[in-house]
Amino acid sequence: MIDYTKHLPDHIEKYIGENDLFLEIFKGERTKNRPPLLFVHGAYTGSWMWSKFIPHFVDEGWNCYVMNLRSHYKSRLLDMTKITFEDYMEDMKEVIAECDAPPILVGFSMGGILSQKLAETIEIAGMVLVDSVLSNEVHEIVPYKELGQGIREIIVPAPAREESSSVDETAEDIEFQRKYLTMESANAFRAFAFTSESNGISIDSSSITCPCLVIKAVNSENDDRQGRETAKHLSSAYCGLWNTTHTGVLIGQRYIETVNAIMDWLKRF
Repeated sequence: MIDYTKHLPDHIEKYIGENDLFLEIFKGERTKNRPPLLFVHGAYTGSWMWSKFIPHFVDEGWNCYVMNLRSHYKSRLLDMTKITFEDYMEDMKEVIAECDAPPILVGFSMGGILSQKLAETIEIAGMVLVDSVLSNEVHEIVPYKELGQGIREIIVPAPAREESSSVDETAEDIEFQRKYLTMESANAFRAFAFTSESNGISIDSSSITCPCLVIKAVNSENDDRQGRETAKHLSSAYCGLWNTTHTGVLIGQRYIETVNAIMDWLKRF
C-alpha cells in the first residue's frame, strides 16, 4: 500500500519533548477559524495508520497534526516495560501544546480511549472516536462477547495477521500493516483491557463538554449496540459502518466511508 502522505506539500516532521515524540504536521489552506485536527493512533501502530486519511483533510483545508506516542514508529525507543497509560496521556498533552489552538482529537482504538480520558480534564474543540476501545461504563451495559486473557508479559507482541485478506482489506493492505506493526506496553494495555483482572478505563462523561462523533466497525448487533451506547454515554453523534473491520476502517478498501463520516460531522466547525 502506498503511503499517500509522502509527497504532500507543507509537510513538517519534528521531534518534540524529552522523549522525542515524532510529530508530522500537514498544512491546509483554509484554516481560518478552524481548529486543527490531531490524529492519535492505536496500540502497536503509529502515524502510518492514517496514511490514506490525511490527504483528504488537507485537501479540504484542515491543518493536521499526526502524532506518535513514545516508543512508537519513529519516536525514540524507550523501555516499554516502564511505559504506562498515563505516560501516553502526557504525550498527548505535549503534542496538544504544539497545536495553534485547542484541537479536535481523532482517536483510533487505544487512541480513542486515551482521547476520552484526556477530554475529562483539558480543553479540546471536539472529539472523533474511530472504533475506540470501550469505556468501563459502556462495557457494563454491552460487554465484549469474550473477556481478554490476563496479560502476564511485560511487553505485548504485535498481533499476527495470518490471513491474506479480509472483508474490507486486500492482501496489500494487510502486508502494509505487517511491515510496521510493533510491540506494545503491557502496563498500558492492562489499563484499558477487559479481563478477569481489569475493568478497563472509567470515563466521566459529565466532564466532557465538546461535540463528539463515534464511528464503529460493525459486524453484529452487539457491535452496533456498543457503538450506540458509547455515543449515548458521550451525548455524541453516531455512525455505524457495517461489514467493516477494526483496521479496515482506516486502511481498508472502504476507508473513505470513515473519512466522509468525519467530513460531514466537521461541517459544524
